[in-house]
Amino acid sequence: MKVAIVGCGGLGNVHASSYAKIPGVTVVGVCDIDQALVQKMAERTGAKAYTSFDEMLEQSGCEVVSVTLPSYLHKPFSIKAAQAGKHVICEKPIALNLEDAAEMIRVCEENGVRLFVGHVVRFFPEYVQMKNKIAQGAIGRVGVAHAKRIGGHPGERRPWFKEDDKSGGVVPDLMVHDLDFLRWSLGEVRSVYGMRKCEGYVDYASATLVFESGAVANVEAYWGYPGPFTTAAEIAGSGGIIRSDSSKSVSLQVRKVKTGESGGPFVEVPQSPGFRSPFELEIHHFVDCIRENREPIVTAHDAYKALELGLAVMESSRTGQAVYLNNAVREGSR
Repeated sequence: MKVAIVGCGGLGNVHASSYAKIPGVTVVGVCDIDQALVQKMAERTGAKAYTSFDEMLEQSGCEVVSVTLPSYLHKPFSIKAAQAGKHVICEKPIALNLEDAAEMIRVCEENGVRLFVGHVVRFFPEYVQMKNKIAQGAIGRVGVAHAKRIGGHPGERRPWFKEDDKSGGVVPDLMVHDLDFLRWSLGEVRSVYGMRKCEGYVDYASATLVFESGAVANVEAYWGYPGPFTTAAEIAGSGGIIRSDSSKSVSLQVRKVKTGESGGPFVEVPQSPGFRSPFELEIHHFVDCIRENREPIVTAHDAYKALELGLAVMESSRTGQAVYLNNAVREGSR
Protein backbone atom coordinates (compact mmCIF):
# COMPACT_ATOMS: atom_id res chain seq x y z
CA MET A 1 0.00 0.00 0.00
CA LYS A 2 1.34 3.41 -0.99
CA VAL A 3 0.56 6.32 1.31
CA ALA A 4 1.22 10.04 1.30
CA ILE A 5 1.24 12.55 4.14
CA VAL A 6 0.20 16.20 3.93
CA GLY A 7 1.38 18.18 6.94
CA CYS A 8 4.92 17.48 8.13
CA GLY A 9 4.69 18.74 11.70
CA GLY A 10 4.42 16.71 14.87
CA LEU A 11 1.49 14.47 13.96
CA GLY A 12 2.77 14.05 10.41
CA ASN A 13 5.92 12.55 11.84
CA VAL A 14 3.87 10.35 14.18
CA HIS A 15 1.97 8.99 11.18
CA ALA A 16 5.24 8.45 9.30
CA SER A 17 6.67 6.48 12.23
CA SER A 18 3.52 4.37 12.40
CA TYR A 19 3.52 3.56 8.69
CA ALA A 20 7.18 2.55 8.90
CA LYS A 21 6.20 -0.29 11.27
CA ILE A 22 3.46 -1.75 9.07
CA PRO A 23 4.57 -4.48 6.64
CA GLY A 24 3.75 -3.75 3.03
CA VAL A 25 3.19 -0.02 3.51
CA THR A 26 5.42 2.57 1.83
CA VAL A 27 5.31 6.34 2.22
CA VAL A 28 5.69 7.62 -1.36
CA GLY A 29 5.08 11.33 -0.85
CA VAL A 30 5.19 14.01 1.82
CA CYS A 31 3.85 17.52 1.42
CA ASP A 32 4.11 20.81 3.28
CA ILE A 33 4.52 24.47 2.38
CA ASP A 34 7.42 24.64 4.87
CA GLN A 35 10.47 23.59 2.85
CA ALA A 36 12.55 22.70 5.91
CA LEU A 37 9.85 20.46 7.39
CA VAL A 38 9.05 18.63 4.17
CA GLN A 39 12.70 18.03 3.30
CA LYS A 40 13.41 16.66 6.76
CA MET A 41 10.50 14.22 6.55
CA ALA A 42 11.45 13.24 3.00
CA GLU A 43 14.95 12.35 4.18
CA ARG A 44 13.54 10.41 7.10
CA THR A 45 11.01 8.40 5.09
CA GLY A 46 12.75 8.14 1.72
CA ALA A 47 9.62 9.63 0.12
CA LYS A 48 9.56 12.40 -2.45
CA ALA A 49 9.03 15.89 -1.09
CA TYR A 50 6.25 18.06 -2.50
CA THR A 51 5.16 21.62 -1.79
CA SER A 52 2.11 21.20 -4.04
CA PHE A 53 -0.63 18.90 -2.80
CA ASP A 54 -2.11 18.63 -6.30
CA GLU A 55 1.22 17.46 -7.69
CA MET A 56 1.58 14.87 -4.93
CA LEU A 57 -1.88 13.49 -5.69
CA GLU A 58 -1.11 13.32 -9.41
CA GLN A 59 2.47 12.06 -9.32
CA SER A 60 3.12 10.00 -6.18
CA GLY A 61 0.88 7.03 -6.98
CA CYS A 62 -0.48 7.06 -3.43
CA GLU A 63 -3.62 5.14 -2.51
CA VAL A 64 -4.07 6.68 0.94
CA VAL A 65 -3.51 10.22 2.21
CA SER A 66 -2.87 11.14 5.84
CA VAL A 67 -4.18 14.64 6.54
CA THR A 68 -2.17 15.94 9.50
CA LEU A 69 -2.77 19.65 9.00
CA PRO A 70 -4.29 22.30 11.30
CA SER A 71 -7.97 21.57 11.95
CA TYR A 72 -9.39 24.27 9.67
CA LEU A 73 -7.65 22.63 6.70
CA HIS A 74 -9.04 19.13 7.28
CA LYS A 75 -12.07 19.62 5.05
CA PRO A 76 -10.48 21.05 1.85
CA PHE A 77 -7.55 18.63 1.78
CA SER A 78 -9.65 15.56 2.67
CA ILE A 79 -12.17 16.41 -0.04
CA LYS A 80 -9.48 17.01 -2.65
CA ALA A 81 -7.88 13.65 -1.78
CA ALA A 82 -11.25 11.86 -1.96
CA GLN A 83 -12.04 13.43 -5.33
CA ALA A 84 -8.70 12.09 -6.56
CA GLY A 85 -9.79 8.59 -5.50
CA LYS A 86 -7.60 8.35 -2.39
CA HIS A 87 -8.63 6.92 0.97
CA VAL A 88 -8.35 9.51 3.74
CA ILE A 89 -6.92 9.18 7.24
CA CYS A 90 -7.61 12.55 8.86
CA GLU A 91 -6.60 13.74 12.29
CA LYS A 92 -9.30 14.82 14.73
CA PRO A 93 -11.45 16.82 14.95
CA ILE A 94 -13.03 15.79 11.67
CA ALA A 95 -13.81 19.48 10.98
CA LEU A 96 -14.78 22.64 12.86
CA ASN A 97 -18.49 22.61 12.00
CA LEU A 98 -21.07 19.93 11.26
CA GLU A 99 -21.74 21.09 7.71
CA ASP A 100 -18.09 20.60 6.75
CA ALA A 101 -17.98 17.22 8.52
CA ALA A 102 -21.10 16.05 6.68
CA GLU A 103 -19.66 17.19 3.36
CA MET A 104 -16.42 15.28 4.00
CA ILE A 105 -18.37 12.10 4.71
CA ARG A 106 -20.60 12.58 1.67
CA VAL A 107 -17.75 13.28 -0.77
CA CYS A 108 -15.80 10.24 0.41
CA GLU A 109 -18.87 8.03 -0.01
CA GLU A 110 -19.61 9.45 -3.47
CA ASN A 111 -16.05 8.75 -4.60
CA GLY A 112 -15.94 5.24 -3.17
CA VAL A 113 -13.12 5.92 -0.71
CA ARG A 114 -12.85 5.42 3.05
CA LEU A 115 -12.67 8.21 5.62
CA PHE A 116 -11.01 7.49 8.95
CA VAL A 117 -10.66 10.07 11.73
CA GLY A 118 -7.92 9.80 14.34
CA HIS A 119 -9.74 9.62 17.66
CA VAL A 120 -6.70 7.92 19.11
CA VAL A 121 -7.98 7.60 22.69
CA ARG A 122 -9.95 4.56 21.51
CA PHE A 123 -6.58 2.88 21.03
CA PHE A 124 -5.06 3.67 24.44
CA PRO A 125 -5.01 0.34 26.31
CA GLU A 126 -6.31 1.78 29.58
CA TYR A 127 -9.28 3.43 27.87
CA VAL A 128 -10.02 0.25 25.93
CA GLN A 129 -9.95 -1.67 29.21
CA MET A 130 -12.29 0.81 30.87
CA LYS A 131 -14.74 0.57 27.99
CA ASN A 132 -14.61 -3.22 28.07
CA LYS A 133 -15.07 -3.38 31.85
CA ILE A 134 -18.17 -1.20 31.56
CA ALA A 135 -19.55 -3.34 28.71
CA GLN A 136 -18.92 -6.49 30.73
CA GLY A 137 -20.86 -5.10 33.68
CA ALA A 138 -17.81 -5.15 35.97
CA ILE A 139 -19.01 -2.06 37.86
CA GLY A 140 -22.74 -2.56 37.40
CA ARG A 141 -25.03 0.17 36.09
CA VAL A 142 -23.02 3.36 35.50
CA GLY A 143 -24.30 6.40 37.35
CA VAL A 144 -21.55 9.04 37.30
CA ALA A 145 -18.38 9.59 35.32
CA HIS A 146 -15.60 12.16 35.50
CA ALA A 147 -12.92 12.83 32.88
CA LYS A 148 -10.25 15.46 32.53
CA ARG A 149 -7.42 16.28 30.17
CA ILE A 150 -5.01 19.12 31.06
CA GLY A 151 -1.71 20.44 29.79
CA GLY A 152 0.21 23.41 28.49
CA HIS A 153 -1.20 25.61 25.74
CA PRO A 154 -0.09 24.36 22.28
CA GLY A 155 -0.45 27.93 21.04
CA GLU A 156 2.90 28.69 22.65
CA ARG A 157 4.52 26.59 19.91
CA ARG A 158 1.92 26.77 17.15
CA PRO A 159 0.09 30.14 17.17
CA TRP A 160 -2.85 28.83 15.11
CA PHE A 161 -4.07 26.93 18.17
CA LYS A 162 -4.96 30.28 19.78
CA GLU A 163 -7.32 31.17 16.93
CA ASP A 164 -10.76 29.63 17.34
CA ASP A 165 -11.46 29.83 13.62
CA LYS A 166 -8.43 27.60 13.00
CA SER A 167 -8.32 25.20 15.97
CA GLY A 168 -11.76 25.56 17.52
CA GLY A 169 -10.11 26.02 20.91
CA VAL A 170 -9.75 23.59 23.78
CA VAL A 171 -13.15 21.91 23.34
CA PRO A 172 -13.02 20.63 19.72
CA ASP A 173 -9.30 19.96 19.95
CA LEU A 174 -8.75 18.51 23.42
CA MET A 175 -12.03 17.81 25.21
CA VAL A 176 -13.30 16.03 22.10
CA HIS A 177 -11.14 13.03 23.09
CA ASP A 178 -13.13 12.46 26.27
CA LEU A 179 -16.44 13.32 24.65
CA ASP A 180 -15.82 10.58 22.09
CA PHE A 181 -14.66 8.11 24.75
CA LEU A 182 -17.68 8.71 26.98
CA ARG A 183 -20.15 8.37 24.11
CA TRP A 184 -18.34 5.17 23.03
CA SER A 185 -18.55 3.76 26.54
CA LEU A 186 -21.88 5.07 27.87
CA GLY A 187 -24.01 5.57 24.76
CA GLU A 188 -25.83 8.53 23.27
CA VAL A 189 -25.98 11.88 25.05
CA ARG A 190 -29.32 13.52 25.84
CA SER A 191 -28.15 16.97 26.92
CA VAL A 192 -25.03 19.07 27.37
CA TYR A 193 -24.31 22.00 29.66
CA GLY A 194 -20.96 23.72 29.19
CA MET A 195 -18.74 26.53 30.41
CA ARG A 196 -15.57 27.97 28.88
CA LYS A 197 -13.04 30.53 30.12
CA CYS A 198 -10.51 31.77 27.57
CA GLU A 199 -7.95 34.43 28.41
CA GLY A 200 -4.39 34.68 27.11
CA TYR A 201 -2.76 31.27 27.32
CA VAL A 202 -5.52 29.90 29.53
CA ASP A 203 -8.32 28.04 27.75
CA TYR A 204 -10.46 26.08 30.19
CA ALA A 205 -13.76 24.32 29.62
CA SER A 206 -16.03 22.06 31.62
CA ALA A 207 -19.18 20.24 30.62
CA THR A 208 -21.92 18.13 32.15
CA LEU A 209 -23.37 15.43 29.93
CA VAL A 210 -26.61 13.60 30.64
CA PHE A 211 -26.87 10.32 28.76
CA GLU A 212 -29.97 8.57 27.48
CA SER A 213 -29.17 5.83 30.01
CA GLY A 214 -29.50 8.34 32.85
CA ALA A 215 -25.77 8.42 33.59
CA VAL A 216 -24.18 11.81 34.18
CA ALA A 217 -20.60 12.76 33.25
CA ASN A 218 -18.51 15.79 34.15
CA VAL A 219 -15.69 16.61 31.74
CA GLU A 220 -12.81 19.10 32.03
CA ALA A 221 -10.26 20.27 29.49
CA TYR A 222 -7.56 22.83 30.18
CA TRP A 223 -4.87 24.43 28.04
CA GLY A 224 -2.44 26.57 30.01
CA TYR A 225 -1.80 24.25 32.96
CA PRO A 226 1.74 24.92 34.24
CA GLY A 227 2.42 21.28 35.07
CA PRO A 228 2.78 18.15 32.92
CA PHE A 229 0.11 16.90 30.53
CA THR A 230 -2.18 14.53 32.39
CA THR A 231 -5.41 12.67 31.80
CA ALA A 232 -7.78 11.03 34.23
CA ALA A 233 -11.11 9.26 34.18
CA GLU A 234 -13.31 7.79 36.88
CA ILE A 235 -16.54 5.92 36.22
CA ALA A 236 -18.77 4.86 39.11
CA GLY A 237 -21.47 2.25 38.92
CA SER A 238 -23.77 0.32 41.19
CA GLY A 239 -21.13 -2.38 41.58
CA GLY A 240 -17.88 -0.45 41.85
CA ILE A 241 -15.59 2.19 40.42
CA ILE A 242 -13.07 2.11 37.61
CA ARG A 243 -10.47 4.81 37.31
CA SER A 244 -7.47 5.74 35.22
CA ASP A 245 -4.93 8.44 36.02
CA SER A 246 -1.90 9.02 33.81
CA SER A 247 -0.02 10.56 36.74
CA LYS A 248 -0.07 7.24 38.60
CA SER A 249 2.54 4.56 37.99
CA VAL A 250 -0.25 1.98 37.61
CA SER A 251 -2.62 3.87 35.37
CA LEU A 252 -5.72 1.70 35.60
CA GLN A 253 -7.43 0.65 38.82
CA VAL A 254 -10.67 -1.22 39.34
CA ARG A 255 -12.33 -1.22 42.78
CA LYS A 256 -15.04 -3.84 43.21
CA VAL A 257 -17.81 -3.78 45.77
CA LYS A 258 -17.22 -6.14 48.70
CA THR A 259 -17.93 -9.81 48.14
CA GLY A 260 -18.21 -12.59 50.66
CA GLU A 261 -14.62 -13.65 50.07
CA SER A 262 -13.02 -10.22 50.39
CA GLY A 263 -11.79 -8.87 53.67
CA GLY A 264 -12.76 -5.22 53.21
CA PRO A 265 -15.25 -2.93 51.51
CA PHE A 266 -13.27 -2.93 48.26
CA VAL A 267 -10.74 -5.13 46.57
CA GLU A 268 -8.05 -3.43 44.50
CA VAL A 269 -7.34 -4.89 41.08
CA PRO A 270 -4.27 -3.09 39.71
CA GLN A 271 -3.70 -3.45 35.98
CA SER A 272 -0.78 -2.14 33.98
CA PRO A 273 -1.30 -2.67 30.25
CA GLY A 274 1.81 -3.19 28.14
CA PHE A 275 2.78 -0.17 26.09
CA ARG A 276 2.61 0.06 22.33
CA SER A 277 2.08 3.40 20.64
CA PRO A 278 -1.68 4.04 20.39
CA PHE A 279 -1.01 5.95 17.18
CA GLU A 280 0.71 2.90 15.73
CA LEU A 281 -2.24 0.72 16.76
CA GLU A 282 -4.66 3.21 15.25
CA ILE A 283 -2.88 3.63 11.90
CA HIS A 284 -2.33 -0.13 11.59
CA HIS A 285 -6.04 -0.68 12.28
CA PHE A 286 -7.07 1.82 9.61
CA VAL A 287 -4.74 0.21 7.06
CA ASP A 288 -6.19 -3.22 7.89
CA CYS A 289 -9.72 -1.84 7.46
CA ILE A 290 -8.82 -0.65 3.96
CA ARG A 291 -7.14 -3.94 3.07
CA GLU A 292 -9.98 -6.07 4.43
CA ASN A 293 -12.87 -3.68 3.67
CA ARG A 294 -14.19 -3.74 7.22
CA GLU A 295 -15.60 -1.16 9.59
CA PRO A 296 -13.18 0.61 11.94
CA ILE A 297 -13.38 0.88 15.72
CA VAL A 298 -14.10 4.58 15.25
CA THR A 299 -16.22 5.54 12.24
CA ALA A 300 -16.58 8.87 10.46
CA HIS A 301 -20.07 9.04 12.00
CA ASP A 302 -18.52 8.68 15.46
CA ALA A 303 -16.21 11.59 14.64
CA TYR A 304 -19.22 13.62 13.52
CA LYS A 305 -21.05 12.87 16.78
CA ALA A 306 -17.97 13.79 18.87
CA LEU A 307 -17.80 17.13 17.07
CA GLU A 308 -21.53 17.60 17.62
CA LEU A 309 -21.00 17.17 21.37
CA GLY A 310 -18.07 19.59 21.36
CA LEU A 311 -20.07 22.22 19.50
CA ALA A 312 -22.92 21.71 21.96
CA VAL A 313 -20.50 22.48 24.81
CA MET A 314 -19.44 25.65 23.00
CA GLU A 315 -23.04 26.71 22.31
CA SER A 316 -24.04 26.13 25.91
CA SER A 317 -21.08 28.15 27.16
CA ARG A 318 -22.19 31.06 24.95
CA THR A 319 -25.88 30.97 25.87
CA GLY A 320 -25.80 29.73 29.44
CA GLN A 321 -28.45 27.18 28.51
CA ALA A 322 -28.36 23.41 28.24
CA VAL A 323 -28.28 22.03 24.70
CA TYR A 324 -30.48 19.05 23.89
CA LEU A 325 -29.16 16.69 21.25
CA ASN A 326 -31.23 15.81 18.17
CA ASN A 327 -33.46 18.83 18.97
CA ALA A 328 -35.27 16.67 21.52
CA VAL A 329 -36.13 19.25 24.19
CA ARG A 330 -38.09 17.41 26.82
CA GLU A 331 -41.09 18.91 28.56
CA GLY A 332 -40.33 19.92 32.10
CA SER A 333 -36.58 20.00 31.40
CA ARG A 334 -34.41 23.12 31.42
